[in-house]
Amino acid sequence: MTGRAGRPGAQAGAGDLLQLVRSGRATTRGALQQATGLSRATVGQRLDRLFRAGWLREGAGGPVGSPLGGRPSITLEFDDAHAVVLAADLDTRHARAAALSLSGEILAEHSGALVIEDGPRAVLGELGRWFAELLEKAGHRAHEVCGIGLAVPGPVDSDTGRVVQPPIMPGWDGHDIRGRLRRAFAEHAHGAADVPVLVENDANLMAYGEQRAGHPDCSAFVLIKVSTGIGAGVVVGGRIYRGIDGGAGDIGHIRVPEGAGALCRCGSYGCLAAVASGGAVAHRLTEAGVPAASGSDVRDLLAAGHPEAVALAREAGRRVGDVLATVVTLLNPGVLMIAGDLAGTHFLTGVRELLYQRALPRSTAHLDVVTSRLGERSALVGAGALVVEYLYAPERVEERLLALGV
Repeated sequence: MTGRAGRPGAQAGAGDLLQLVRSGRATTRGALQQATGLSRATVGQRLDRLFRAGWLREGAGGPVGSPLGGRPSITLEFDDAHAVVLAADLDTRHARAAALSLSGEILAEHSGALVIEDGPRAVLGELGRWFAELLEKAGHRAHEVCGIGLAVPGPVDSDTGRVVQPPIMPGWDGHDIRGRLRRAFAEHAHGAADVPVLVENDANLMAYGEQRAGHPDCSAFVLIKVSTGIGAGVVVGGRIYRGIDGGAGDIGHIRVPEGAGALCRCGSYGCLAAVASGGAVAHRLTEAGVPAASGSDVRDLLAAGHPEAVALAREAGRRVGDVLATVVTLLNPGVLMIAGDLAGTHFLTGVRELLYQRALPRSTAHLDVVTSRLGERSALVGAGALVVEYLYAPERVEERLLALGV
């Protein structure tokens, strides 16, 4: 085992044992002894605390390990029913929220119009109401919520949970999102505890959810979200890569020659998002006499086979593919996933056309270019997984057990 339990002389704590069980690397008492080097009595003491907290349960008996027969080993399982997670995914004009089990199953879900330009107070207040209703719909109470995850369409400082100069989130820069959402939930849900709130960029959470759900063995995974804006999420070694202050993956603001005269929402000219995002395509359609206000309107036109939308989506894909040739050369991912409102056949065709033309064959020899598996739920699944990984990380389990008095 790596980590504390894997270092010579290190004493594995209850959190390390829980991590071994959750990962499937050791799921019996004997296997935990072998993996950690702890005595049977010490393993028993650590497990007893986890059982009393309600985090572990006994499963069915495993296979008999000795050729002489004997009683089968009792397997240990993470009890994913002892708490629930709340998650929400904010887009520019729409939002989706859900209550999830600790294993990522969506128990109840709601989506509706929510305009991010209305500001954090109004938007997060409405999310608090949605969360309370979702809990009731899922048959759970507020005190069962162990954490909240929120996906936002802007760069996030993961230490503070605040967005940093977000181009398409006016009025949100530096706002205390964690505190406001925690208070909004408490206002609408009777008995709500002071739960942790994690805020993360939407493309990062989409990438995290998709990688865990469909590509868990991929050590370098890249997701490109093309909706009203353009962003990328990168998962390396099973972890979100954020850069030093949350700015990694903001490829929508790379300058491209075709955009020299195009004004981006960030205030600069020539950004990729200004010429190839869903918002940019919507603007060009409107100029051509086809009303479209956002990436979601473009998605609807593409679904209907509108010829002008199809042509512009393919052109946008080519422009994004040109930039992705550099991304693929730099990161050498095993999977490149295209997601968001424009992620359909026509856009993907354009991406492939330029990507394979511009990137070196060595960079694409083992690359799979795919579309989203989880669809509109990917950021919700990613947010739920991020909360669970945060709360049940070995270094955090001990303090939580002490807070529970076990």
